[in-house]
Amino acid sequence: MTRRQIVKSAGIGAAAAALRGIDGAHAQDSARAVASVKALVFDTFGTVVDWRGSIVEEGKAWGKTKGITVDWARFADRWRAGYAPSMDKVRKGEMPWTNLDHLHRALLEDLLQEFHIEGLSEEEKDHWNRVWHRLKPWPDSVAGLTRLKKKYTIAPLSNGNVALLADMAKHAGLPWDLILSAELARHYKPDREAYLTAVGLLELKPEEVMMCAAHSGDLMSARSFGMRTGFIHRPNEYGPARKADDAKPGDFDVVSTDIGDLGSKLGA
Repeated sequence: MTRRQIVKSAGIGAAAAALRGIDGAHAQDSARAVASVKALVFDTFGTVVDWRGSIVEEGKAWGKTKGITVDWARFADRWRAGYAPSMDKVRKGEMPWTNLDHLHRALLEDLLQEFHIEGLSEEEKDHWNRVWHRLKPWPDSVAGLTRLKKKYTIAPLSNGNVALLADMAKHAGLPWDLILSAELARHYKPDREAYLTAVGLLELKPEEVMMCAAHSGDLMSARSFGMRTGFIHRPNEYGPARKADDAKPGDFDVVSTDIGDLGSKLGA
């Protein structure tokens, strides 16, 4: 029975008691599901770091030094829009394995033409492409991860390549225990190999590893391969351009408002 049905079919007091029962059942199910978890692996772009805000901020500063005036929010959105289609070409075998830095670089060449940005040297293009290495964390990320690290092994599990993720961690102060990446499996998420290679490298069972992400699709894929799931809400990931994913209790093993809240719900 749904919450609405309960409210319609019962008095206020009875409905409140029934809803408390539902919430309590969700909490018990969640506690049982996460009791065996030993490691947490995180999506990074959007979940741990603010890709859009970082690119807009750096773009404006960089644009001033180069005399470039463009809509940096639209530039960031267009760059990100090419992310999944370019990876899909690799996943479908239309391209050989190509890491994310190289995919981003190819997308950048198209964007420079689209936004009529001319006269950049190859070194300047390479530096701008590496903005993805310099993304800033959400305000709760570093403290939240540091807290979780006391109880769990923590690592990124991102489509970003190893060098990108290592640079990002150093730049943003992310306290990972190790770097896990789709590059290690030479398969991009949501391919099975991307998730289970990480699980295997940790020498754990899928149910002992929780995938943590702000993206429902990522979590549903991880769950289909036996992993536990932790949702982290990032309402501002896309700015006003697009509504961010949301979830309610029971949709995943843990549903949290940020990484600190995830720690609280995991008892860290």
